[in-house]
Amino acid sequence: MNKTNNKKRPSPTVIFIFGGSGDLNQRKLTPALYNLFLDGFMPDNFAIVGTGRTEYSDDKFRKHLLDGINDFSRRKDDKSGSWEKFAPNVSYLKMDADKAEDYKGIAKIIQDLETSWGEHPSVLFYLAVAPQLVPDIATNLHKLKLCKDKAGTRIVVEKPFGHDLKSAQELNSLLTSLFEENQIYRIDHYLGKETVQNILALRFANALFEPIWNRNYIDHVQITAAETVGVEDRGGYYEQAGALRDMVQNHILQVLCMVAMEAPVSFEANEIRNKKSDVLNAIRKIKKTEVQKYAVRGQYAAGWMKGSKVKSYREEKGVALESTIDTFAAVKFYIDNWRWQGVPFYVRTGKYLMEKTTLITIQFKEAPKYAFPPEASETWRANRLTISIQPEMDIRLRFQAKRPGQTMSLNPVDMVFSYNDNYDDPQPEAYETLLLDAMMGNATQFMRDDQVETAWEVIMPILETWESRPAVDFPNYAPGTWGPEDAEALIAKDGRTWVTLPPKKKD
Repeated sequence: MNKTNNKKRPSPTVIFIFGGSGDLNQRKLTPALYNLFLDGFMPDNFAIVGTGRTEYSDDKFRKHLLDGINDFSRRKDDKSGSWEKFAPNVSYLKMDADKAEDYKGIAKIIQDLETSWGEHPSVLFYLAVAPQLVPDIATNLHKLKLCKDKAGTRIVVEKPFGHDLKSAQELNSLLTSLFEENQIYRIDHYLGKETVQNILALRFANALFEPIWNRNYIDHVQITAAETVGVEDRGGYYEQAGALRDMVQNHILQVLCMVAMEAPVSFEANEIRNKKSDVLNAIRKIKKTEVQKYAVRGQYAAGWMKGSKVKSYREEKGVALESTIDTFAAVKFYIDNWRWQGVPFYVRTGKYLMEKTTLITIQFKEAPKYAFPPEASETWRANRLTISIQPEMDIRLRFQAKRPGQTMSLNPVDMVFSYNDNYDDPQPEAYETLLLDAMMGNATQFMRDDQVETAWEVIMPILETWESRPAVDFPNYAPGTWGPEDAEALIAKDGRTWVTLPPKKKD
């Protein structure tokens, strides 16, 4: 284990993972905590307690988690003895989240650890459970006063945070009646990704970009979050969600906020979140009568994907035969403030699209051409800044350069910063970053109650319009494409096109 003295490390901490026997814990949470342990970020005294109704002994539970590390983690168990040092800190508590008396087992674990460690630990309750279980768990934790230490006890809530504005408001009202807002950590794993966090550094640590980051120089902004898989075994969940709810309301709007926010005066959590909230409040609300002008929905048909035949969405397990749920969504937003007035923000997301990619594109306005001869304008391209979040992690700036030769011929060229090429250290997974922040009490990358509700307010006119006017032309795009034709028209009618990166050159 690599342990150094110059790293931030939490105080003694116990982490209770509700849904401990579930998929999220095995695939993401425990692998993240194990990597934090390997990198020397976990405190000397820590405990990880999985809870659930499945029957597990501690040893069987540890074996289940080790299988997850070997299958899904960026680092496998290397047989160096690290797992043997980590595993004794992991245990399992069989309990029913609906039964208040079962929570006494949690209280006893905390009391025993306090006696053993000689100090009261920080406590993190991670709710890796279905959304309908969150209210009961939160209520039972409050009844036993398990979160009475307001400074050292936190509750982490996974998305989806509500199904619509009304349910989000009700959940916020419940949670804030039981806990202080600074104890509630609404997690969005996109905000833990290295390239997303780097947006703030790119914008505010470089005098080169911030002076031109406004409507005077930027023509438009694009955000694409595309997947090459369908709904897989999540048809039942997706029937209650859809692409607009599942991706735009949280991930994409949060990324949009980081692109569009004003410069913070500090990196204190509420200062950053205030700036993001300002952006959400400034997004122009789309009138229901104009939804068709600003938003496009789609649903994938049966077809072929990477040489394999795939089902249509309506043929997936758990999906209604005449489902009108969107597996693709594209929206044009405007931000009505001084910096962004008149600059469109185009966003799109979908299943079974041509490439797996999450891409932010800042398209600048064209420079004047009058000084150059006619042949120079044949390959004229506006400057463009592209931030690739996944699968590549890089930032590329496109600019014009003269092609070698006797004529003034111009070519667009890219200046590329790649994480992999510039840093030897492996990049932490998003959950590693966010779990460490939660243990440290740093809420910067977690959503506040007002942010969640305002994001719902932004998309509710679209949701309500789509639900009141069921789509009659679904399915309307084939797997392996970039979605329905109307998505191309959404941006083409403004004289623009969607941006994709060229295929990566092979060595």
